[in-house]
Amino acid sequence: MNKKEFRSGSDNKSQTQKLAVHLMAKPTGPLCNLNCKYCFYLEKEALFPEGEQYRMSDEVLETFIRKTAEYQTVPELLYAWQGGEPTMMGLDFFRKAIELEKKYAGGRRLVNTLQTNGTLLDDEWCAFLAENRFLVGLSLDGPEEIHNLHRIDRNGKPTFDRVMRGLELMKKHGVEFNILACVTRESAKHPLDVYRFFKEQGVQFIQFIPIIERVPDDESNRIGFRLGMPAALDESDSEAVMDWTVDPEGYGDFLIGVFDEWIRNDVGKVFVMNFEWALSSWMGHVQHTCFFMERCGMAGIIEHNGDVYSCDHFVYPEYRLGNILTDNFGEMFGSEKQREFGAVKETSLPRYCRECDVLFACRGECPKHRFINTPDGEAGLNYLCAGYKKYFHHIGPYLEAIDQTIRMGYEAEKVMGLVRKGKLKV
Repeated sequence: MNKKEFRSGSDNKSQTQKLAVHLMAKPTGPLCNLNCKYCFYLEKEALFPEGEQYRMSDEVLETFIRKTAEYQTVPELLYAWQGGEPTMMGLDFFRKAIELEKKYAGGRRLVNTLQTNGTLLDDEWCAFLAENRFLVGLSLDGPEEIHNLHRIDRNGKPTFDRVMRGLELMKKHGVEFNILACVTRESAKHPLDVYRFFKEQGVQFIQFIPIIERVPDDESNRIGFRLGMPAALDESDSEAVMDWTVDPEGYGDFLIGVFDEWIRNDVGKVFVMNFEWALSSWMGHVQHTCFFMERCGMAGIIEHNGDVYSCDHFVYPEYRLGNILTDNFGEMFGSEKQREFGAVKETSLPRYCRECDVLFACRGECPKHRFINTPDGEAGLNYLCAGYKKYFHHIGPYLEAIDQTIRMGYEAEKVMGLVRKGKLKV
């Protein structure tokens, strides 16, 4: 099965060597032209002085590109542009970025990814993205009524039509793209509506992202964002998360609903990255997606002002590693602080996880989501645990069949025939 995805890290076997550090760039910081209800990043405005312009300077841009190229000895350099909304920087910024990448690449292959809400894309943008072979991650949650439920602009108006216009323009110009679909409490109830909508649009590559947002505590409300990670909560505390947060088993049921359709009809045609990642674990491959790696810590972010943080989900003062203008990659990602950050993903797993039969696939998922207690009261269980267990147990037999089919020299698509004939029952 082919893979097409945003790589989130390295195999992390040796953090003392020069590795492919994945540093996502946020050239507009938290600034965005939309006001999605579930966005966890808009609160980051509290990190910066009032009146901040939220634009990456030419100095920060060139230093970021130069130091990225100097530090890494890999044959391919990856630059990932995210936000906020990175297209708000304008095309001239990205034209300059491409020139600088070529200047410092030393002949190495360049790969650029751009995550966007798509509302600002036009013919000029899409021609540029196609010419420079950007891989675009377009945020689109599904059909109009599902997408517009939470993805609104700053005037409270729906955005579906504008996003679809951006999608059609990318198709017109031959831009490579993935769909990044957020799964909320409501959309999780409609797996087939969402999945079939994407198929109707001719989408081949999809990633389903669970929306999980904690209820702010008093300190969060006072200063505008959380300082550090809150303590674990009791699993029965239904008020611990915002009302759009996906229900754990609901997320598992959503993935199962999509999987059951996919395994019958779409293997080899549609590539759902959630299934690709799971298959990679079942086949014994090294994971390159930070959520499902044993350890993390080699996928940081750089803010518009040059500040570097341990992870996109940990942009809090205590996880600041330094600034690209004054510090180098070795000092930041080779530091004891960052090594400990990456290791704790594995070392902090509760016994309930360590004894779990799908640990090899889950790895406790993201530490940011480990805020409930295990059945025996130990802290540090992932909020989505029940959903992941249900999902992995359901898809496991089919992934084993795909693995065996590939090892026998057949195409993975052959599994669909086995399902249809009842030899593999869904």
